[in-house]
Amino acid sequence: MSRWKPNAEGRFRAAAMELFIERSYEQTTVADIAERAGLTPRTFFRHFADKREVLFNGSARLQEAMLNAVRIAPAHAVAIDAIVAALEAMVAFFGDDRASARLRRSIVASTPELRERELIKLATLSATLAEALHARGINEPDASLAAEAAIAVFRVAFAQWLDESEMRSLDEIVSASLDRLRAIVGNNRWDTHRRIKPDDK
Repeated sequence: MSRWKPNAEGRFRAAAMELFIERSYEQTTVADIAERAGLTPRTFFRHFADKREVLFNGSARLQEAMLNAVRIAPAHAVAIDAIVAALEAMVAFFGDDRASARLRRSIVASTPELRERELIKLATLSATLAEALHARGINEPDASLAAEAAIAVFRVAFAQWLDESEMRSLDEIVSASLDRLRAIVGNNRWDTHRRIKPDDK
């Protein structure tokens, strides 16, 4: 069985997704995935560290795309502009492949181990975004607050995009979410010390 067949990574991913749905993530082994893909377990480990990484190995590419967008944002860009650039890179990364994203979500949601892994990846992304913002001269706590805001918009918008009834594009949802965020933080009627609006006394 040749290990040099084309698009081995894609074949492993497709096989794994099928098996995770058919048998569950826990009941699927690397050997099962390799057999379904028509390749060998040894070849599998040339592409993935373990079976979890079939679902998560794109995270590094997403992180790099978002970080690069922050790095190359105009020098005069403030924190919110930089995170908008990062979110635009996220939109470009996912494109319009909603079906695959929904399938991945259902698999991750079904297993505590995978849900924990997802949270770790998001926390790592937030931390690295904060570092990139800090490198641009944005001091703490602003860098961390902006990075966390980006992750919040990412999570909320992505969940909306994957809803079965949602017809808008990811770009449209992210833009709407950013508008809501701006409206919330820009509401100067909010008393940040007393956590109430003045006219709510």
